[in-house]
Amino acid sequence: MKQVFFFLVLAGTVASCQDNATSKIDASKQKERTAITPNQVDASTDAQMEFEEIEWDFGTIEQGDVVEYSYRFVNTGNDPLIISNARGSCGCTVPEWPRVPVGSGEAGVINVKFNSKGKKGKQTKRVTLTTNMVPNKMVLTVKGEVNVKK
Repeated sequence: MKQVFFFLVLAGTVASCQDNATSKIDASKQKERTAITPNQVDASTDAQMEFEEIEWDFGTIEQGDVVEYSYRFVNTGNDPLIISNARGSCGCTVPEWPRVPVGSGEAGVINVKFNSKGKKGKQTKRVTLTTNMVPNKMVLTVKGEVNVKK
């Protein structure tokens, strides 16, 4: 008896799931999406980073070498620039960034260390900065070749 009841409930549940959900949407109640492009944002009042370079090629190094590069930038916007986070694409790429706001017209440095321990061949790593700019993400690239020690 319990099995019959269970199968009836199961059959009813399956049958009720057969309805097409899209047929229940009332298109007249849909709201039109508003799209905003970066050109529509008044970026002249925001912080802006201008880098000398956003890509660094460390060339060819030996496996186990640690190399470092300083990405230099200027805040070309009108508001203070705040870098809330900088994250390497893996543990071998470690960024250090200013923890205080960088004022309008001021320069700053983001130091990036790449540790080639356990790496071999062509390498491309990224450092993603999270800022108060529009858009709020900026990506720096580290690349080069790691030779295996013999």
